Amino acid sequence: MIGPDTRKVREIAYQVRDVMKANPNVKDVQLDWNEQSPYLKLVVDQDRARAMGLTPQDVSQALAMLISGAQVTTVRDGIEKVGVVARAVSSERLDLAHVGDLTVTSRNGVAVPLQQIAKIEYSHEEPILWRRNRDMAITVRSDVNDGVQAPDVTNQIWPQLKDIRDHLEPAYRIEAGGAFEESAKGNASIFVLFPVMVIVMLTLLMIQLQNFSRLLLVFLTAPLGIVGASLGLNLANQPFGFVALLGLIALAGMIMRNTVILVDQIETDVAHGMTRKEAIVEATVRRARPVVLTALAAILAMIPLSRSAFWGPMAITIMGGLFVATFLTLLYLPGLYALWFRKSLEENGAKEAADLAPQHLKPVFPLAEAAE
Repeated sequence: MIGPDTRKVREIAYQVRDVMKANPNVKDVQLDWNEQSPYLKLVVDQDRARAMGLTPQDVSQALAMLISGAQVTTVRDGIEKVGVVARAVSSERLDLAHVGDLTVTSRNGVAVPLQQIAKIEYSHEEPILWRRNRDMAITVRSDVNDGVQAPDVTNQIWPQLKDIRDHLEPAYRIEAGGAFEESAKGNASIFVLFPVMVIVMLTLLMIQLQNFSRLLLVFLTAPLGIVGASLGLNLANQPFGFVALLGLIALAGMIMRNTVILVDQIETDVAHGMTRKEAIVEATVRRARPVVLTALAAILAMIPLSRSAFWGPMAITIMGGLFVATFLTLLYLPGLYALWFRKSLEENGAKEAADLAPQHLKPVFPLAEAAE
């Protein structure tokens, strides 16, 4: 809760606190600063003080010595020196109701009760003030139950605050903080580097595949993991936050790795004389078991992390996405590859090499005939 006026911000914080208390997943709802502290204010009557030959500084120094004390000397206790502090007795200096009975010595040596030269006022003040962007800010915070993530609880409470947010004055606002805010910052940092990551990934794939068509085929299989990831998160009742986004990015790399294996096997079979149609079928059959076993090993390795409150969404994302995407890849990639190269399905590597050979040799034959 952020705004210019402390009292108004406090009223809004109380309303938000009541909403949070109604959520069964939270406990120990509290405010980072709340109750005002009592304080005593001393207003010196300048006319009376001057009549007694006193100044506000004299009154302040006298009260400091009576209440806080002043070191007057030291005594030796063995090898150590102990300070001797002079101050009023506890019954006088600790009883706020009788502060006015404390005496201040005037310049002519007369003891003057404090209440004759000053007015004592009792009031309340804020013990601590937190600000955000120069505005007053009160944070309503709480713990969450075991097995529940803070962003998930925030997503539950935030829609319930809509009625409060709609009735706020223009200078006041409610912002989500804590783990939810940190997750948003983490997502923003990922999106800043996301273009660089894509460029580096495409460069590495291009070095491996050395063909734009095959590069596009591999890249089109990356979104296949979204189906399994969303299904896994919904079944496990896990939120899609920062760690889940990290898992989704890692999942895309795993899927494209399997695709590169299949594409490379197809091209190898074509280079050994198979037609593209035969190569697609044979490569998919031969590589199905290694791809499935590799995916299964990754899925099983994520089981211990799936029970973690923090890393659980990432593990669920990888497990669900990889399980579904592995089988989709074995069906989707061969079909997409066949559709892409549908005009050359019956051609084999030897025929393609023979078709390309005369194009390279044509400039040579006329020169050889002219030489003869």
